[in-house]
Amino acid sequence: MLLLATALTTTLYGGEHYYSFLLEFGNRAVEPALRHLFPGGLWYSLAILTILGAHEMGHYLTCRFHRVDATLPYFIPMPIAITGTMGAVIRIREPFPTRAILFDVGVSGPIAGFVVLIPLLFAGLYMSNVRALPADFIGYSLGEPLLFTGATWIVWGPIPAGYSLNMHPLVFAAWFGLLATAWNLLPYGQLDGGHITYALFGGRATRISYVTLAAVVALVFLSWSWLFFAAVLVLMAILGAVRHPPVTYDSVRLDRGRQLIAVLAAVILTLSFTPKPFEIYAAIRPLTER
Repeated sequence: MLLLATALTTTLYGGEHYYSFLLEFGNRAVEPALRHLFPGGLWYSLAILTILGAHEMGHYLTCRFHRVDATLPYFIPMPIAITGTMGAVIRIREPFPTRAILFDVGVSGPIAGFVVLIPLLFAGLYMSNVRALPADFIGYSLGEPLLFTGATWIVWGPIPAGYSLNMHPLVFAAWFGLLATAWNLLPYGQLDGGHITYALFGGRATRISYVTLAAVVALVFLSWSWLFFAAVLVLMAILGAVRHPPVTYDSVRLDRGRQLIAVLAAVILTLSFTPKPFEIYAAIRPLTER
């Protein structure tokens, strides 16, 4: 039921993203039509469900491999957000036996989602176009993670001043996938990054979580778009979720191979992170042009 509800909300917002794409920042006149919602909305809906599903199935299948009891993914519909969803989660029903198993489960989701979103990002960029921004344009400006910036440059090269990438809905799905990956990989509590940090450092992970919490709260003053996520982390701290539960056999350390994969996870976090996820963009013409 949650999956169907999320498919509905992401298709509705996917229809809006597809319609906005056709408008080309208002440079084209396009009448709203049902085809923008269906099948147009499926460009975004299917892409984001695939990215989130790959992320959570990475966790789930790793749990199955290690015989850890876990649920299938729960998708979270969000009809009041432009993403149409707040992601997906699985529920772990028993303590993790060792740090190695905790690490495997924590890191598998971000890697799986990241691998899936890369081809969708490039496919969407090839389906996008670059258009001039109207002098009175007002809209959202999305922060660009390093991977997003690099992929855009590979496909489109330098974009001239006064122009902007008119994103196909596939690109927005990949962008949200990058944002979700970065948030999940932050070393905090029981986020994926928190699992990885505890597997690496044990009880010292709690101090790292508090540093992460302070950093995210500080980012609110840089960009209002961090406000909701910061509130979630603060609530987790109030509920005591900032401290990661211990594993059953805590004395077993991570092997060299897993430590190298932890470095890969840090690279993925760096490529996916943006300090200003959302901003309001308003183009203002010089007085001489008004």
